[in-house]
Amino acid sequence: VQLQASGGGLVQAGGSLRLACVASGRISSRNAVGWYRQVPGTQRELVATISSDGMTQYKDFVKGRFTLSRDNAKNTVYLQMNSLKPEDTAVYYCTQGDLRGVYYYPDYWGQGTLVTVSS
Repeated sequence: VQLQASGGGLVQAGGSLRLACVASGRISSRNAVGWYRQVPGTQRELVATISSDGMTQYKDFVKGRFTLSRDNAKNTVYLQMNSLKPEDTAVYYCTQGDLRGVYYYPDYWGQGTLVTVSS
């Protein structure tokens, strides 16, 4: 499975970006997709997940601002990010993995896309 993330860029605080994650290769539509982010020098943190049937879970620090959706016909998951804050600045990674309740176990990682939010 190959995952290609795109859509990052520079945006002012309060602005919006939409990230896309396109999967190719051995794709399982039964797999969940999760987005992580990482600030240099810190650990990667899970941002949100979406199950194969579209159920979403968000971490508190993005809840109400970020929205996940998926188009299984296009093997694509979207992360709509609104009301962006400077602290959202990070490299964002999409992953494909196994979702068991509230626990998510990534199996495949994309290359990351940089999101920079200026104040």
